[in-house]
Amino acid sequence: MENILVYAISIGIALLVGGLSALVTGGSMGIYEEIITPPLAPPSWLFPVVWTILFILMGISAAMIYNDRKASMAQKKSALYTYALSLIVNFFWSIIFFNFRAFFFAFIWLVLLLYLIINTILKYYKIKPLAAYLQIPYAIWVSFAGYLTLAIWILK
Repeated sequence: MENILVYAISIGIALLVGGLSALVTGGSMGIYEEIITPPLAPPSWLFPVVWTILFILMGISAAMIYNDRKASMAQKKSALYTYALSLIVNFFWSIIFFNFRAFFFAFIWLVLLLYLIINTILKYYKIKPLAAYLQIPYAIWVSFAGYLTLAIWILK
């Protein structure tokens, strides 16, 4: 039962971060329909679907690290701290992009986010490789978001 609670809380935290970010930027998200988007830009309805899946995967992998009995507490704290930083950076990206329309800064912010995700993956891998693998779709999606963000800045 304790394991289920850890997973529920971990997934809930990740979804809460995403939900709060969407709430804060909700009124500004319509700009995606107004701006010039590059080739391969997905329809706007796809973003919440993908992000929901990614936040669930992030929560699952964080719970796996938290529950690991073999890793030292210092290892787990370091990995989860890096993950928490990535959640914070993730939260603010939407505000930078949608509310402030600072597209180039949003791209730089995504580079920081990708750096944190890669570090999370590396730290998770040392503890539990499966937890690291669950972060790979997140890294790929953020890389794709970087392409979109930079292209939107160039096309503006």
